[in-house]
Amino acid sequence: MRNYKEEYQRWLDSPALSESEWKELDAIRNDEKEIENRFFAPLEFGTAGLRGTMKVGLHNMNVHVIRWATQAFAEVICAEGEEAKRKGIAIAHDCRLNGTEFAMEAASVMAANGIHVRIFDALRPTPELSFAVRYYGCTAGLNVTASHNPKEYNGYKVYWSDGAQLPPQHAEAIAKKMDEIDIFSGPRSIDFEEGVKAGLIEWIGEETDEAFLEKVLAQAIDHEAVAKAADELKIVYTPFHGCGHKLVPEALRRLGVKNVYPVAEQMVIDGNFPTVVSPNPENPEGFYLAVDLAKKVGSDLIIGTDPDSDRIGTMVRDGDEYKVITGNQLGVLLLDYVIQAKKRTGTMPANPGAMNSIVSTGMAREIAERNGVHFEETFTGFKFMAERVAAWEAAGSYQYIFAFEESYGYMMGDFVRDKDAVTASMMVAEMAAYYSLQGMTLLDALKALYEKYGWHMEKTLNLVMPGLDGMARMKQIMDTLRSNPPTSIGGEEVIRLRDYLDGSIAVNGLGKVDRTPFFGSNVLYFELADGSSFIVRPSGTEPKIKVYLLVRGEDEAACQAKIDRYNDYAEGLRK
Repeated sequence: MRNYKEEYQRWLDSPALSESEWKELDAIRNDEKEIENRFFAPLEFGTAGLRGTMKVGLHNMNVHVIRWATQAFAEVICAEGEEAKRKGIAIAHDCRLNGTEFAMEAASVMAANGIHVRIFDALRPTPELSFAVRYYGCTAGLNVTASHNPKEYNGYKVYWSDGAQLPPQHAEAIAKKMDEIDIFSGPRSIDFEEGVKAGLIEWIGEETDEAFLEKVLAQAIDHEAVAKAADELKIVYTPFHGCGHKLVPEALRRLGVKNVYPVAEQMVIDGNFPTVVSPNPENPEGFYLAVDLAKKVGSDLIIGTDPDSDRIGTMVRDGDEYKVITGNQLGVLLLDYVIQAKKRTGTMPANPGAMNSIVSTGMAREIAERNGVHFEETFTGFKFMAERVAAWEAAGSYQYIFAFEESYGYMMGDFVRDKDAVTASMMVAEMAAYYSLQGMTLLDALKALYEKYGWHMEKTLNLVMPGLDGMARMKQIMDTLRSNPPTSIGGEEVIRLRDYLDGSIAVNGLGKVDRTPFFGSNVLYFELADGSSFIVRPSGTEPKIKVYLLVRGEDEAACQAKIDRYNDYAEGLRK
């Protein structure tokens, strides 16, 4: 295996580079650290695909890495046989810089391998790509997106025939193929327009939008509530310059919401995200323009979707200010609302089920089980939830009604197998309409849930550690916590440790005593004596360790005191 200096020189010497690409690499000739960061290793291909900064280099997102990964992906599809090639692949992209170019490059490689391509004619939401895979009966799907990452990033999300992100065995097969293929000479490609003329590449567009929206609207539960509240309900919406700009407002209008106020400055499609530092709906500072507009029009509710429209953030008026509803809080609001609305309208299935991830609030289980709804947890990632949904369907055991994770992702219906901010936006609007008829905002509704089910509070910390040094530090932190686990955290005794990598459950003083129901993910789950959970895992797509604090207390103040204690301990991990 070449070292990073040799790999850098190989790229410099390659005739595959354009003049501008060569100049970009030549400009870092004397920057040893930058060369190392770009060439120490390839981007790791996992179940979420690839994600990285857009630069020329082996560890970055560029056309060479796109072609390389796509050739490997194509060979995995071809190994499934001629029928798999005929069923083909659906390809989409979001608003990111180079998104159109990367998507077309991928289409050209797929077509050169004899795989039929359906490619969207413009940017589309990630959930619509998941839908398209299922709707057209494709073998696979590909979306060029970096979700909510900063503007420097792009990514490569891969899907299989069920519309969910790749299962581990297919991701491993693609990674193995990439090891076998030379990045420059290995990929096969044809001219894009020639592929269209030959019928290997087919454009899809508005007809797919209509089919998708029909399924989205079918998830609505209480049309009467929306109709009654329509004259008074006002919703401000921002797509953060991304691809929710078209379908989210349309879904709200078709639901019956009369007063939708898009944030004009952020309805402009732009991968530079000029009005925000980060286009992440988890960050409230990005909502400043939406807040100004909400105050101007007198709206109680703000909805924002990330650039690929799979995550949704909300803010709700509280007096003269607007407060954030966190991902966990919106999850429990929607879960309880869906349960109550289905009961109210007589549409609850006989054996309902719901789920969230192991790092999401424990309040969801409380709500589900107290309402007679089967509940399960999965690893972080909707591909794992999709697996459980498929298993329930195959067994004829439960019919899922809702799934979510703390990172602002929600899934409803059988037409997508990924988080879906289009449907979630519509359901938030319906829920807001229902509560407005009771004289309540979503904040009022949330407080009522706490009083009914008990006070819960959560916080997620992102310990960012960029570069090669950061990767080494992340590994060291996880290794230390695993080999020498703390007996107390923030002054509270650790009573159990679940290690989801090997599936072991250890009790303080007794050692390993049991096993988790599933394993294989680098997650450490510390259960504390006061009922709190302290969870640590490295991100699969970004250079950071995520720490999740899940607490329960007698009231809001008691919960906040616990969060503060465990937050201080978590911050100390990075030192």
